[in-house]
Amino acid sequence: MRVLPAAGVFGANAAGKSNLLRVLHDMRHLVVSSFRSSTRRAKVDREYFKLDPASAEKPSRYEIDLILEGVRYEYGFVVDDVHVIEEWARFFPKGKAATLFHRSKDELDLGSRNRMIGRTVETLMRPHVLFLSAAGATDHPDLLPLYEWFEQNLILVEASTRARRWVATTHLLSTEFSREHVLALLHAADLGITGARVRKPDPQMMERIQRAAMILMGREDDPEVAEMDFDFAETGLMLSHRGTAGDVELEVHDESLGTLVWFGLIGPVTAALATGTVLLVDEIEASLHPVLVGELVRAFQNPESNPHGAQIVFNSHEAALLGDSSGNRVIGRDQVWFVEKINDGSSRLYPLSDLNPRKEEAVGRRYLTGRYGATPIVSTEEFVEAMSKAVGMVEE
Repeated sequence: MRVLPAAGVFGANAAGKSNLLRVLHDMRHLVVSSFRSSTRRAKVDREYFKLDPASAEKPSRYEIDLILEGVRYEYGFVVDDVHVIEEWARFFPKGKAATLFHRSKDELDLGSRNRMIGRTVETLMRPHVLFLSAAGATDHPDLLPLYEWFEQNLILVEASTRARRWVATTHLLSTEFSREHVLALLHAADLGITGARVRKPDPQMMERIQRAAMILMGREDDPEVAEMDFDFAETGLMLSHRGTAGDVELEVHDESLGTLVWFGLIGPVTAALATGTVLLVDEIEASLHPVLVGELVRAFQNPESNPHGAQIVFNSHEAALLGDSSGNRVIGRDQVWFVEKINDGSSRLYPLSDLNPRKEEAVGRRYLTGRYGATPIVSTEEFVEAMSKAVGMVEE
């Protein structure tokens, strides 16, 4: 089955783009950590729609459809703050649906495969623990591939993980093979960087760097790693730049934010491409030139640089990714999604394909003019008036 390697989500500030990616990452977190971090009095670690007080009492539903080793799987669950209300997993080994398990509040259907192992998993279950999470911990043969997919996929790249990603990329410089690839990507970005090295840090810092590298393997849910506080300068990273009299090494604090952002992306991006996993990137254009952002997305679109079928789901304000009337676009019309906030504060997600754009349509320009929605409605007069009042208040 053919699937798209990239999807871009566009919309105004505070429309819900980041929340969309966080929901995907939340599903992963619930599967991976539900059993591992469980105690008898624990609750389901879920978020609800805070702009509607009544939603705290409503259940949350998560559902995913994926292909593993050529076999389609369907998995989902419904939870409230204290219970798993429903959970199910099906797969299609010969094109026909077969139940792996179906759980409701009071009943558990284990299907027809490995029922004895399923009964063992059942003894570990608690009302707030996902069956798949417990099955993964016990190496259930039919459910382990699905559990491991969640372990390795839906990794969220956002501002809050930047320091850990910096340190994780630094770890890649420790072996000659991975070091070569890091340097190649630094050169390709045209940042003027000619080399990189790590001054030998103290043993304690070295241990922290190695543990931070777990983020590249989908282990950032490890509480000890997630709570680590990193100072990038402590890693001892030195980047060499072309100078008038030869190469010059610079400390991290002398680097531009764009350089550090790109450095922090190298680790998770190369890990995704090398393993064929799904990466979630929040505000992909933050502090990066549009050309560089375009090349990053193209790396996922090109089978040569993406031989294992990795996928990237990102959000952005960068209209250049959408293309112009000449057909120069980074992503196709079937890879574009929009998010807009509606009157009650909730978000509406819809694909560009629903709007039937013409083949030659300048999608980027039309998006900026609001033809597809998902753009801020700003009154120039109101904006100027508000700014004038603010300036007057400061002057007083």
